Amino acid sequence: MTEDLVAIVGGLAFIPTCLGVWFWGRGYLHKIEAATKAAPPISSEVLQRLERMEQGIDAIAVEVERISEGQRFTTRLMSERSVQAALPGRGEVS
Repeated sequence: MTEDLVAIVGGLAFIPTCLGVWFWGRGYLHKIEAATKAAPPISSEVLQRLERMEQGIDAIAVEVERISEGQRFTTRLMSERSVQAALPGRGEVS
């Protein structure tokens, strides 16, 4: 009788385990299928707009670099000017 009881309890424990594995596997496969679906194609209008935005951003980057160069140049001139003004005897006629 105890062997029959062990077989029944073991069988009852095995069924939920199998169902759990089956549901988990089904969910995992569904997740993989959803991830591998192809993205919708991008329209040519959107591609053209993105290209114009890229060109605009490149133009802005060039202008910012020019502004930075001008600021570095001005800072260098001002620092040289302040160093020359700080030197003794500079500008005085002996």
